[in-house]
Amino acid sequence: MSEKDRERRAALSDARIDTLAIRAGQMRTGEGENSEPIYPTSSYVFDSAEQAARRFSGEESGNVYSRYTNPTVRNFEERIAAMEGGEAAVATASGMAAILSTCMSLLQAGDHVVCSRNVFGTTTNLFLKYLCKFGLEVSFVDLVNLEDWSQAIQANTKMLFCETPSNPICEVADLAALSALAKQHDCLFVVDNCFCTPALQKPLEFGADLVIHSATKYLDGQGRCVGGCVVGRRELTDEVVGFLRTCGPTMSAFNAWVFLKGLETLRLRMDAHSSNAMALALWLEQQQGIDKVYYAGLDSHPGKPLATKQQRAYGGVLSFCVSGDKAAAWRFIDATCICSLTANLGDVKTTIVHPATTTHGRLTDEQRAAANISDNLIRVAVGLEDIEDLKIDMQRGLAAL
Repeated sequence: MSEKDRERRAALSDARIDTLAIRAGQMRTGEGENSEPIYPTSSYVFDSAEQAARRFSGEESGNVYSRYTNPTVRNFEERIAAMEGGEAAVATASGMAAILSTCMSLLQAGDHVVCSRNVFGTTTNLFLKYLCKFGLEVSFVDLVNLEDWSQAIQANTKMLFCETPSNPICEVADLAALSALAKQHDCLFVVDNCFCTPALQKPLEFGADLVIHSATKYLDGQGRCVGGCVVGRRELTDEVVGFLRTCGPTMSAFNAWVFLKGLETLRLRMDAHSSNAMALALWLEQQQGIDKVYYAGLDSHPGKPLATKQQRAYGGVLSFCVSGDKAAAWRFIDATCICSLTANLGDVKTTIVHPATTTHGRLTDEQRAAANISDNLIRVAVGLEDIEDLKIDMQRGLAAL
């Protein structure tokens, strides 16, 4: 690292999130580039056999192999860590790879995890269908009921895992209370911060040990690449790096570069997503044919006081129940023309989906009922189109009811 790079890093030590989103983690090469470069290389050349041995053993820092060391990926890791307020970050091939890598590196057979019931459907499947094969025990609880969490903790509980706001009905966890509970029982507290990002919420400030992201969503912001990351204390992220080094669920250099570009506009986009989502949620509440709207910014949402305390804004995702059954929900979705019918979220383009048959379709009927994912529920990730055009598109759906 050059002396000028050291000076730049020192200048960023007290920088605010918008500056960190644009500047953190960058080290210019001898070419003097202003935009971060991409390093599309699988391997690196060493000066000597002795240096190669030191790098492989960890005695000397530096690039070894792009499965776990790449300058572009490292730039993304340092930037998202700075934005979340974490000591370090580990980039992964997807958001699910981030959860898998965290569990495989920090848990073992016989350990017990307490997980909130309202998480992404694939997260539930990861715990119940795959990790349980290797002797991991899992209990699912009501996200907002602290007593549920407390009663579920066992002598072998090693991790509390939650997603807040939850997918898809936007329930809000009390991060400080769950952190205190985890510390009381010597457990790790892991938070999926996908819906808010560090632009709206920083779980580490409320006592979380690790933060998980699907970078595919808002960190990218335009639906271009798949990736994930784990942020937190270095002693924990180093364990995750060890798993990546051996097992390889690695982020590519190109994807890391795309995510770096996404981070530069993250706060601006999250503010705009939140503004549009609030306007649409308020409008939907007034429409005939809509039985209930789930959005943490609404006065009708029980999680609003907590969301107001923990978040800077309420995010871009909402869901609602139409009058009728699955067929009615499908008619509503199929009648829209501007919204993209896709399970992804976090895009500048508004997306619409039927959770019960897509994102949570592999859950049992009982699991969906416990998570309040009904057949007439629709999730909308509100994009950055003109809000009046989005209302007109929702009117098309309402007319189909």
